[in-house]
Amino acid sequence: MNGQYVTTPFGRRAISFGMLAHQLQARDIDPEQRVEKWKLFRALCEARQHFGVSDRALAVLNALLSFYPKTEISEENGLVVFPSNAQLSVRAHGIAPATLRRHLAALVDAGLLIRKDSPNGKRYARKGDAGQVEQAFGFSLAPLLTRADEIEAVAAQVVADRQALRSMREQVSLCRRDIAKLIEAAMEEAMPGDWDGLYLRFREIVGRLPKVPDLRDLAPILKDFRNLRADIVNRMESLVKSKKQSANESQIEQHIQNSNPNHPTELELALKTKQEAIRRVYPTEDGSSLKTFPLAMVLQACPEIGAYGPGGAVGNWRDLMAAAVTVRSMLGVSPGAYQQACETMGPENAATVIACILERAGQINSAGGYLRDLTRRAEQGEFSLGPMLMALIRTNTGRTQKAG
Repeated sequence: MNGQYVTTPFGRRAISFGMLAHQLQARDIDPEQRVEKWKLFRALCEARQHFGVSDRALAVLNALLSFYPKTEISEENGLVVFPSNAQLSVRAHGIAPATLRRHLAALVDAGLLIRKDSPNGKRYARKGDAGQVEQAFGFSLAPLLTRADEIEAVAAQVVADRQALRSMREQVSLCRRDIAKLIEAAMEEAMPGDWDGLYLRFREIVGRLPKVPDLRDLAPILKDFRNLRADIVNRMESLVKSKKQSANESQIEQHIQNSNPNHPTELELALKTKQEAIRRVYPTEDGSSLKTFPLAMVLQACPEIGAYGPGGAVGNWRDLMAAAVTVRSMLGVSPGAYQQACETMGPENAATVIACILERAGQINSAGGYLRDLTRRAEQGEFSLGPMLMALIRTNTGRTQKAG
């Protein structure tokens, strides 16, 4: 067999215990074993992190394998390749000599190559009278042959884990989208329920998403997303059933009372009911018809307002309202328009609207006219802050993901 003895490196390079162990392992080669070199190389590329080799080191190994004359690595075909550093550099796309030596050493340390140095450190082959190679000095590929099963098994596991991670990331994205849109719909439709609490619970789960997730990170997050989505769907399903039951009872009662000739039309009832429902679900202490959303949600939707707070930050509602006064003047909104908005919506909500207008300043031609229009719609019960905030949150989240 080629290389039944332990070989030490030429010159000042010392032999380590790990190198010795790899050489001893490479001695146990099945004479009948064969492995397709490029298939094994592709498997090693998949499993490179497990074996601790860089992509540059793999480029050097690729160049080294190109000097192996056969497609299959086997003991019968010989296991030693002996190109010079100059030849290797050309096939490794002009890699610098010092870098080449460093990556060759890394492949040896990883147990993927064995140095079989000649007495003078040169790489060459001595041939017999019939032209066959009797002795070769260079790099032995024996470790690739003995570790082929290990390399292919690790590569298969890496591929399976990557596919599982891709599938789990897709499921997380779908759950995240479903939850955001369901909460937005609930707020827009003025459905009764603790949607603020559910939204904060949603943001807490989103905040746990790592920038570079793995399977262990995503598994508990996906479970929490699914539980939250199921909770939201169950609540909405109960509301839908309750609404259908109330509608049936209302139809029966209306049928009984239809003998009244002065009974209002169905359209008048629908408009009145909608406005009353909005005011009933979104009451505030000052009598306005809009609900005040959590400050954390407002700042997530409108991060730019923070720079105008006292000391360059917004830590509470007082800071937000102070920042809104500054931004109001900067946007050209008249004091009268802002005062009317405060009286109609409440000071917190008026400040929130100013923060939203600042966030979309590039898309709004007249900030003052836009605020007056929203104030008018709020007076008529036709405006809700929830959809506006959720739309800005989705926009900011999309920008963050693209930047990442």
